[in-house]
Amino acid sequence: MAYGTLEVVLVNAKGLHNTDFLSAKMDPYVIFTLKTQEKKSTVAKGQGSEPAWNESFLFTVTNDVSELHLKIMDEDTFTADDYVGEATISLEPVFNVGIVPSTAYNVVNKDQEYHGEIKIGLNFSPEPETNSFCSGHYGGVEDYGGWKESTF
Repeated sequence: MAYGTLEVVLVNAKGLHNTDFLSAKMDPYVIFTLKTQEKKSTVAKGQGSEPAWNESFLFTVTNDVSELHLKIMDEDTFTADDYVGEATISLEPVFNVGIVPSTAYNVVNKDQEYHGEIKIGLNFSPEPETNSFCSGHYGGVEDYGGWKESTF
């Protein structure tokens, strides 16, 4: 199990499926989900199907986590925001190596049809070993079941 801090770098997207029929440009944003943690990017106003964000998000990795899920939405003013697509990123490579440079991932709709790509970079900083017994926080043998000279 990996424990530590995951930095997600949202770079840009290309070829996103345009959900705005009346206006020429979408206003996309991304919602990241890691287990119960959720983060939202800024809205790339008027950037359409080729938005650039260059934003970083930090997640705490505390239990059995294997994937980062992201959902791309199009902000609308007078109606509900439109679903553009989603991607799921395996975290195994970043847990093993520590860094995955900016990589393009396919964005798909709910029917798994291609709807563009999104570029994400990943950095993982593991926490140091926290097992107190192994790291000697109990004071050594004398305080934890070893022989100690009595004053009686």
